[in-house]
Amino acid sequence: MNRRAYLASVGTVASVGLAGCTSVLGVFEDDPCGGDGCDVGMTRNEFVPEEYEVRVGETVVWKNTSGADHTVTALENTLPEGAAYFATGDYEDERTARDAWHEYRGGRLGTRETYEHTFEVPGTYDYICEPHVRGGMVGTIIVTE
Repeated sequence: MNRRAYLASVGTVASVGLAGCTSVLGVFEDDPCGGDGCDVGMTRNEFVPEEYEVRVGETVVWKNTSGADHTVTALENTLPEGAAYFATGDYEDERTARDAWHEYRGGRLGTRETYEHTFEVPGTYDYICEPHVRGGMVGTIIVTE
């Protein structure tokens, strides 16, 4: 067997196999949600877009567009005064949300699942994906009047 021809055909098959993998392609799409009406997509290790702006009273919808489990976990110390805490799993504070993930994968957002939160107070809100924060999966919501 011609080794070069074999390796070339294996590479072609691998490339074709990736063509249907939305978690890989999602990184390169302009619309990470694929027209499904979400605002922030979740690829393997990032929120897309990383920063998103809304007006007071608007709802942001996150969608897990990858094959990995994710969370949306607000960082309490960054919330504007009077703002409601938010996290997948509807936990009331950051410590509980983080502990829940580590104890029993609480707050888990599986593939194609969505989470939404309505922002009532203007300001900047930072959040993370607890299982992927070390990989840099952080995001920001900016809420304006």
